[in-house]
Amino acid sequence: MNADRFMWVVVFGLAAGIGLIVWNAEAGGIAGLTTNQLTRLVALSAVALMVGAGAVAAFAGRLGDALRAAALWLAIFAVLGVGYTYRFEIHGVAYRVLAELAPGYAVPIGHDTGPAIEVARARDGDFNIRVEINGNRIPMLVDTGASSVVLTPEDAVAAGLPMELLRYDIPIDTANGRGRAAAVVLDRVSIAGSIEERQVPALIASPGTLKHSLLGMTFLSRLDSFEIRGEKLVMRAKALDR
Repeated sequence: MNADRFMWVVVFGLAAGIGLIVWNAEAGGIAGLTTNQLTRLVALSAVALMVGAGAVAAFAGRLGDALRAAALWLAIFAVLGVGYTYRFEIHGVAYRVLAELAPGYAVPIGHDTGPAIEVARARDGDFNIRVEINGNRIPMLVDTGASSVVLTPEDAVAAGLPMELLRYDIPIDTANGRGRAAAVVLDRVSIAGSIEERQVPALIASPGTLKHSLLGMTFLSRLDSFEIRGEKLVMRAKALDR
């Protein structure tokens, strides 16, 4: 079929489509389609016919090229269709790959009873995690042996805490020996935007006492659960309305 004949097919197809729309409006429906649905169908068919007309004109006399182009477009639409169908699964896989490449990156995971996250173990064997304290991102070490969340002075400054009002009058034990810390209450502690706790008791270590801030039990004990699965730490928040 040459381009001129194909164009006539397009014209007659559009005329038939318009006729169907008018008939559908008067008859109240054709094959269960409403007028709006039939209008969209005719419009999409018109676009398809115009694209087909262009393809016929472009590949006139070149059947092999036309078939290759058609196969390419079918493959593209197939990939897009599969990607859209499995978009949530792909999103989850992408998060997990990111967690492996960037230890400390908390990955939100679906859970029936409440928000949950997982984080990959770092090369040194610890679970490092990025925590938002009062809206400021702080790198922390998950430490179930620490009775409290403990911040280094540098991280406390980064979190916007009022350092000039602190009194280092609480004795603490660290890997470097005994030290002192100041008691504070953190307005908001959040991980990956999924798990959030408010008014979390915490300590700020005196200068030189700690190398890393610790995510301890004053936060962890508020969770529904936390567990280690192989090389992953999984935290689940309680399913409470906030």
